[in-house]
Amino acid sequence: MATVRGYFYPKTATGQSSIIPPPPWHYSGDLLTVEYRTDPDRVRELLPEPLEPAAEDPGAVALIWADWQSCAESKEELLDPVRAQYKEMFAVVRCSYKGRTYTRCVYIWVDKDFSIARGLHQGYPKKFGSIHMTRPHPYGPAPRIEAGARFGATLAAADRRLAQAVVTLRELAENNGFVNAHPMAHHRWMPSIEKGGGLALDELVESGAASVEAGPAWKGEADLDLFDSPTEELSLLAVREPIAAYYRQVGVVWNGGTLLEQGTSGAE
Repeated sequence: MATVRGYFYPKTATGQSSIIPPPPWHYSGDLLTVEYRTDPDRVRELLPEPLEPAAEDPGAVALIWADWQSCAESKEELLDPVRAQYKEMFAVVRCSYKGRTYTRCVYIWVDKDFSIARGLHQGYPKKFGSIHMTRPHPYGPAPRIEAGARFGATLAAADRRLAQAVVTLRELAENNGFVNAHPMAHHRWMPSIEKGGGLALDELVESGAASVEAGPAWKGEADLDLFDSPTEELSLLAVREPIAAYYRQVGVVWNGGTLLEQGTSGAE
């Protein structure tokens, strides 16, 4: 009988073809964050059992554009950039579980397949999209990371633009927002192969960074537009009240999570 190897599909005799290597996974990236308030009922309808809305500011949302380089422990992907570089845009809200506040990613789009595979493992609801954001640079016309700098960001999926933002930095800040400042509470779901079999995998998990490095956080304001689409629902998290916008460069290590519950989500 053959032995096949690999952390994730496809598993082969050598394991070399696996789309993702085992953790820890290392990330270096630029984050552009736009926080605002939406209708709390729109957040509530995205929280399956046993999650509840956050006790304070339940309608708070953060849209985060990220330009990443990522790698496994060997860091060999950094010298083969097609395997390391990707961009994503994700929408996060806050929720409560047993009295503790968590962050939950409710929508996310990425532009590389290995990132989607990592999302399946972590419980992120990743889909393919087209993500772009202005990159800072100390020379030429690109913005520096300083007061008055302006950054643009866009998201499209299935040939339709879903979001666009222009962020203007104003001042240094203590952090880059409060919505994405908690451990993540995600569900890992997989339907049964048998019709009517429900979910073969139904887990509520907690995860977060094993370690974080971060540069100075800059705060400002954003002009944000969300657009309707026949295949996406991001625009339902409509802007009621702007909060703030942020730019920060970070380094993050992810090295697994914790099972909180299983079989309780009521998802279909």
